[in-house]
Amino acid sequence: MFKTLIKILIPFALGAAILWWMYRSEDFEGLWRVVTGGMQWGWMLFSFVFGILAMVVRAVRWRMTLEPLGEHARLRTATDAIFLSYGASLVVPRIGEVMRCGTLKRTDGVSFTKSVGTVLTERVVDSVLIVLLTVLSLLTQLPIFLNFLRTTGITPAGLINRFTQTGYIVTAICFVALVAGLVFLTSRYAMVRKGRDLLRDMKDGILSLRQVRRPWLYWALSLGIWVCYFLHFYTAFFCFEETAHFPVLGAFLVFCVGSFAVLVPTPNGAGPWHFAVKTMLVIYGVAEVPAVTFALVVHTVQTLLVAVLGIGAWADLGFVRRKNN
Repeated sequence: MFKTLIKILIPFALGAAILWWMYRSEDFEGLWRVVTGGMQWGWMLFSFVFGILAMVVRAVRWRMTLEPLGEHARLRTATDAIFLSYGASLVVPRIGEVMRCGTLKRTDGVSFTKSVGTVLTERVVDSVLIVLLTVLSLLTQLPIFLNFLRTTGITPAGLINRFTQTGYIVTAICFVALVAGLVFLTSRYAMVRKGRDLLRDMKDGILSLRQVRRPWLYWALSLGIWVCYFLHFYTAFFCFEETAHFPVLGAFLVFCVGSFAVLVPTPNGAGPWHFAVKTMLVIYGVAEVPAVTFALVVHTVQTLLVAVLGIGAWADLGFVRRKNN
């Protein structure tokens, strides 16, 4: 019980500390005026379509890797499991991977260890894709970024000087937390190391990608997930006057940097994500106040969407279990 409490409190404390530092001098009355009168909420609602679609596509892709193992999950329950996993990770970071496997075990009788193996495969595929997309984004943005520095007269040294001492400290803390989170995530799967049968099922799940019937569709869906995530993020730029004309490729680079910040084990990346996105927007010339406002509003609204989907999935899964019984 004590360990569980610590796992919950430390990520919350880290995220809350970074958020307090970023918004300690924020004019919240002005922020409220922006939210109630200055935002284009239609764009925010439109962005929800892509956020939900990304999770549905993830469920479709997951079913593809389960089928070669003789495990057949319904699209409805697989989607609910994805929604619930994201919602649960708001409370205990990274618990969603295990929870969604347990959900399919209860609702559709899918082997827990095999599904954990497929989730590990997903993580590898997603990691490779986001790294490749980030490198591509950096290569396409380098000439534009250098031109921006020449146009504004800002030298690389001057850009580094804009990063305060506290900013370096926050970056260091986020890096340490990221490493600790990866170690913790790796150790979480220690439960499946017990027994040859569990190891075999785990191996089958990991290697299931080789047996997918339509590999091209699997990779298309994998890329489609990240496209949907990006559109979920990018359409929010049109909610604010200061970011409505932000370059698409620049927004994609901000998205990639934010995706790595989310890996820091705080609820939905709260704190590190705000810091990373704000910093990137400022580098591209957005004033600091609109930048921190954008980060706070977008992250808060999109987190609420995840919470609502998680609650809805929990209710729907309860209905499905009663129907099965």
